[in-house]
Amino acid sequence: MAAGANRNRRISVLVGALVLTACTANAAAVRVGTGGRFPTIASGLASAQSGDTVLVAPGLYKEYGLVIDKPVVLAGVDRPVIDANNQGEIFTITANGVTVTGLVLKNVGTSYIQDRAAIRLKNVEGGLIEGNEFDNAFFGIYAEHSHHFVIRANRLIGPATSETTSGNGIHLWYCKDARIENNEIRGHRDGIYFEFVENSLITGNLSTHNIRYGLHFMFSHGNSYIANRFMDNGAGVAVMFTERIVMRDNVFEHNWGPSSYGLLLKDIRDSEIRHNQFIGNTVGLYAEGSERLTVEENEFVDNGYAVRILANSMDNTFTRNNFLGNGFDVVTNSRQSHNTFADNYWSEYTGYDLDQDGVGDVPYHPVRLFSLLAEKAPSSIMLMGSLFVTLIDTAERAMPVFTPETLVDNTPRMEMITAVRNSR
Repeated sequence: MAAGANRNRRISVLVGALVLTACTANAAAVRVGTGGRFPTIASGLASAQSGDTVLVAPGLYKEYGLVIDKPVVLAGVDRPVIDANNQGEIFTITANGVTVTGLVLKNVGTSYIQDRAAIRLKNVEGGLIEGNEFDNAFFGIYAEHSHHFVIRANRLIGPATSETTSGNGIHLWYCKDARIENNEIRGHRDGIYFEFVENSLITGNLSTHNIRYGLHFMFSHGNSYIANRFMDNGAGVAVMFTERIVMRDNVFEHNWGPSSYGLLLKDIRDSEIRHNQFIGNTVGLYAEGSERLTVEENEFVDNGYAVRILANSMDNTFTRNNFLGNGFDVVTNSRQSHNTFADNYWSEYTGYDLDQDGVGDVPYHPVRLFSLLAEKAPSSIMLMGSLFVTLIDTAERAMPVFTPETLVDNTPRMEMITAVRNSR
């Protein structure tokens, strides 16, 4: 409630600032409302000139198929509702520098042949979509062939029925230099989806209870996602066929299911993963065909598998991470490892530190023999925690025969890495 009140106050301040700016710039304020000169949003937009502010009074407007083809500010006063009645898209923006704020947009309607959206940005430069609410939209905000725009502080709630009947909350295709900030997205297919997107920032968002991924990257280079929370999604976050990605200060939490991950990396390279929390996921971090990743000062807590890294992932470095209470700390599918693990804290480490330098004197082999058995015979997971499993794991760590001898942390830390927790 407090967050909603704060959001409404911000919108009221923004609307006031927009009106003041329009007046001082000698731009007109076009007022839309029942009983006035412009009873519909369509009529208000048709009358507005470039630079005008279209103010939409409180009320219900049953409209769709609206095109914004000139640079205007479209601002709702006290949350007017635009209901498309499941007939199609509400706004298509084709002009540069358009602002849409303070509106409630609902009932776009599912389509099996069109990616209908409540707001579509099409071939535009600049623009701001801020402080709106989206209810039961197929796609919430869809941007294509656009750049230098901002999507900020919106709330997008989808129907969350199935992948085929749900679109993505925020969807970018062939875009660059975008900012996706402080949005709440839930109940969609993917919360946020990037395909062929470059040099963009995703920060401060909550993406939760989406059917597939909280965030999904495909062929999108040079992007950053920072300080987001991805929780209780069908399969967490997926980053695929991508390079030069910064993933920092995010929380991947409770993405749990038979094929679920906190973070899935497939064919990505030259990227950094720092200061993130992976909490209670089926697999915290999964890497396949990925190279030259820096995984540093993250925290893996209470995951089924903290890190699952396949043999075709090479030259990756895991340093100064905390591994706490995971079912399996590291799992791989080969006795060969071409990755580096160093200076991590492992809650399962039972070695000693005679010289009191904070580093264990005995190397730590994080891959358990039982994890290999569980991979071959999944039903054996029922034996986890038994004395038999403890004995075979202890023997294998003392003299590795079946597990990768080179996947070892030669400098395990005796205490948790405080820099990880201090970064929160």
